[in-house]
Amino acid sequence: MTTELLLDHITKQLRMPTIAKQYRSLAREAEERNLRYEEYLMALLELELQTREENQKQRRLKQATFTVQKTLDSYDFSLMPSLNKNRFLTLAKGEFVQKKENILFLGNSGTGKTHLATGLGIELIKNGLKVKFITAAQLVEELLLAKEEHTLLSFEKKWLKFDVIIIDELGYVPFSKIGSELLFQFFSSRYERASVIITTNLDFTEWTSVFGDEKMTAALLDRLTHKAHIHLLNGESYRFRQSIKRKENNAEG
Repeated sequence: MTTELLLDHITKQLRMPTIAKQYRSLAREAEERNLRYEEYLMALLELELQTREENQKQRRLKQATFTVQKTLDSYDFSLMPSLNKNRFLTLAKGEFVQKKENILFLGNSGTGKTHLATGLGIELIKNGLKVKFITAAQLVEELLLAKEEHTLLSFEKKWLKFDVIIIDELGYVPFSKIGSELLFQFFSSRYERASVIITTNLDFTEWTSVFGDEKMTAALLDRLTHKAHIHLLNGESYRFRQSIKRKENNAEG
């Protein structure tokens, strides 16, 4: 067996596809540049590592199930002066996740809550964290199904594997009594164990209209807001302002 065939076999056995693809061309480049063996080996390993990290990131993005992948870079913070862009970039580094803290976005429809939550989630994924995106209505449906199938415990354990869960549109659809209780239990199971990011169009005083029971709502808010980063996005619709700005820019052009 030739050296090349042997190398192809070994890299396949070691599951190093990038090295298998690149070692020939890099060997020629190393020879032309008179690189040391160590430098050639380092270049190969760095390529393999970069490819693996990129593949892992793509898997985590797919696993997150974002409805639309919107980044923080594409959010126009100038249209929402109450928000501090630098603060968001700091949050995106993930320190709040290590501290098991939550993030809550409260505001009217169209103020960019989902965009910001998704943008944060994508940045957290880039930093190696596992993120899951789901609407509150979908989560309650899955919880009700798990209860019906007597798999609630395994369901909660499965979701605890995610470092951050983004729960979108809390308050858009009221829940049944059982659904509210299951959601309360779900949040309680993550309390001080893992982070959540929540978007809602309701003020805290209105949460009882969704959960029904005042005591349960108060207990839930106590858990969610303990060590939480709360962002109020009130005023005109972000999407409306964005549309106006685009029209102004087009007119100027």
